[in-house]
Amino acid sequence: MVVLMLACLLGLPLQALAQQPPTGPVAAAATQAPVPRIGVVTMQPGTIFFERFGHDAIVVVDPLTGAATSYNFGYFDPGEPDFVSRFVRGEMMYYLVALPLEQDLGYYDQAGRGASVQWLDLDPAQARALAADLAERAKPENARYRYDYYTANCATMVRDTLDKALGGGLHAQLSGRSRGNTFRSESVRLASPAPWMWLGFDLGLGPFADQPLSRWQEAFVPMRLADALRQVRNSEGRPLVQSEQHLLAHRIDPEPAEHARAWWPWLVLGLGLGAGVIALRRRPRLLAALALPFWTFSTIAGGLLVFLWGFSDHHAAWANRNLLQLSPLCLLLLPGAIGLLRRRAPGRLFRITLWSVALLSLAGLVLHWLSLQAQYNIQWIVLLLPVHAALAWVLGRRLPRLALHAH
Repeated sequence: MVVLMLACLLGLPLQALAQQPPTGPVAAAATQAPVPRIGVVTMQPGTIFFERFGHDAIVVVDPLTGAATSYNFGYFDPGEPDFVSRFVRGEMMYYLVALPLEQDLGYYDQAGRGASVQWLDLDPAQARALAADLAERAKPENARYRYDYYTANCATMVRDTLDKALGGGLHAQLSGRSRGNTFRSESVRLASPAPWMWLGFDLGLGPFADQPLSRWQEAFVPMRLADALRQVRNSEGRPLVQSEQHLLAHRIDPEPAEHARAWWPWLVLGLGLGAGVIALRRRPRLLAALALPFWTFSTIAGGLLVFLWGFSDHHAAWANRNLLQLSPLCLLLLPGAIGLLRRRAPGRLFRITLWSVALLSLAGLVLHWLSLQAQYNIQWIVLLLPVHAALAWVLGRRLPRLALHAH
């Protein structure tokens, strides 16, 4: 039936954890009536691409039996009809699944991924209501929810569940504060160990991903949510996190650190590539051989950006101005490149398209300078604009027959 999601697999023995008695206000309430103990388990990033962002879950410890149940929002069913097409269109459905915490943590222990739990200081009524809410939502008829990578994922569902139990107190304390991070910066940072992955995020995300995030929005990353919870107060003004407990040691590479992104190396590379194009101006066949894969990539990437914007619900990719740097118009350049390889001078359409692609790239720079719609893609502009401009200047003119036959 329901199968593991990409980012949430299984766990480790926790008898000592489950039997550890509550302390503080929760312990006092427990002497009067059974009160579940509530915690948030955070799992560190792994090495596989779908593990790069970490994971989390809510754990509820039964006050009578000591059994610890993990409520995990990260499951999906690949056997559902149209699963692949729904994934491509951004219409994924995920599930909340309740399972023993020791089972939920088994995979992380095997993979060397660290895990820790933050025990929360909730009043008895809040703890009981939260536990009852999770049990009800984990029923098969209630478990499905519409997944969104940034606004409705495993971490934001945990965040929203806690906020509901606190009567909106979590949102009130986190929504007005920001460290300047964005969906793009967090995605690129966490995906950085896999170059293809962070390049995909950086190319595929539109201006939605560049808005400065509040601490509330930043909690789409499980580790950010754990950090935010340390700064939150409960309904009575005490720290929400009563205590923290390490469950598993982290034995692989740690979470990538934050660092400022510099765009000038991309400019240097772009100018170097543009200069190389100009240096090959007397060898158009060789230049065409080098440009052909570049134009093919631009065609494919640009077509994908058009699909994500116009034909999918991946709203984080909408209005992506990288479309001006990787234009689907490059499809019209492919016959001309093949003609050059066969020593045939390309026609007028080839030259018009070359200059059009270069002007679109320049328009991207103007839009970025005007900041009409914030998108951090200056690195792609300064890398690709010199290449497009140099190709237009060299190949966008009538080529002498002598040059076509030169060796």
